[in-house]
Amino acid sequence: MGFLYRSSIVAALVLLLIGGAFIVYVYQWASAPLPVAESAVIELAPGESFGAFAETLQSAGVIQRSWLFTTYARLKGQTNRIQAGEYRVSTAATAESLLADLVAGAVVTYEMRITEGSTITQVLHQLGETDRLLNDLESATAATLMPRLQLGSGHAEGQFFPATYDFRRGTPASVVLLRANERMREVLAHEWSMRAPGLPYATPDDALIMASIIEKETGRESERGKISRVFVSRLQRQMRLQTDPAVIYGLGSAFDGNLTRAHLDADNPYNTYRQIGLPPTPIALPGLASIKAALHPDDGDYLYFVAKGDGSSEFSATLDEHTAAVRRYQLSGDN
Repeated sequence: MGFLYRSSIVAALVLLLIGGAFIVYVYQWASAPLPVAESAVIELAPGESFGAFAETLQSAGVIQRSWLFTTYARLKGQTNRIQAGEYRVSTAATAESLLADLVAGAVVTYEMRITEGSTITQVLHQLGETDRLLNDLESATAATLMPRLQLGSGHAEGQFFPATYDFRRGTPASVVLLRANERMREVLAHEWSMRAPGLPYATPDDALIMASIIEKETGRESERGKISRVFVSRLQRQMRLQTDPAVIYGLGSAFDGNLTRAHLDADNPYNTYRQIGLPPTPIALPGLASIKAALHPDDGDYLYFVAKGDGSSEFSATLDEHTAAVRRYQLSGDN
């Protein structure tokens, strides 16, 4: 009996030693670099088991023994904690670092840039062309987008902040736009709270409309404040804004690139040659610089400006000065 007892103890100790050695081996294997010749992106599908994913890794040449990776994950108690998505496996990756990424959900992200001056129609088209996004906004327009996003019944133009947004593969396009809308509301509220006194805006939305006009009138940082001064002064004096980009926006798809006298004479809410005051909505997505300019116009008596032909503008305080500038830069034939 004593002999059998001692034999059982010895056998148990041997098993413990073997098991311990095996565990040490697994952990050493997990800390060694994986046989990855070049960086690769591997997708863990929703609902896919850890074992099936390990087999996929082996088939792709990321690991040599799927069972070792599965064993390591079980020893760590993390086979049920992995998150679906795309993962980048670098040449420096180990099974340990890969498992940590899977548990943390450190998936591959992509970027989409919404540019200043874009219209929401252009942005919707861009979202639809971004193949890693799920396009859940098909057929949406500037008039229907806000209800689709459950953001009220307003017009969508200008309501989304131009910036770079990252996303995972399969992210709905609506999620990107909701983030852009939240960012715009935050930026506009902050800048509105710091606005200059005496501005002719009743609401932050009025400032947003003005910012969109400034955005379309110039790409020059140094001129935004002056252009803002021109339009702010015109609003304060009940003068028509006479801004071509607003007229062009109102024409929509009917605009063929040539703005005519007939266009300027047409009666529509965006024709600032006929209507006094701001157009009914923004005409594009303004960036931070244009929002700041709308709320902090430069000092001065400017009421007019004309393009000089080199991307800059000539600003004037009187109609006579402006007429002379038009002759100089647009009627001389020299530019």
